[in-house]
Amino acid sequence: MEIIREILARGGNLMLTRNTFPVKGTKAEKHNHYHEQVSYILSGSFKFTLNGEEYILKVGDSIYIGSNVPHSAESLEDNSVVIDVFTPQREDFLK
Repeated sequence: MEIIREILARGGNLMLTRNTFPVKGTKAEKHNHYHEQVSYILSGSFKFTLNGEEYILKVGDSIYIGSNVPHSAESLEDNSVVIDVFTPQREDFLK
């Protein structure tokens, strides 16, 4: 299943997105980017892996992902939603 991404707001150097992982086990495969990122769990739960370390995040938890840090995320429940803030904006999301 694919992640459903919505751009909620953007301007200046910031972008806010809502990402819905529709079914348990939906993954954002390991990747990295030069953008800094903060992720906030709005619903459900996730396993984030940063630099090989695993973190279990539940509703209300957040995590900072630095520039060029390899990371991935996997939903641990159906309909899990994460809010992401990026700086600078993710130009690749605008295409």
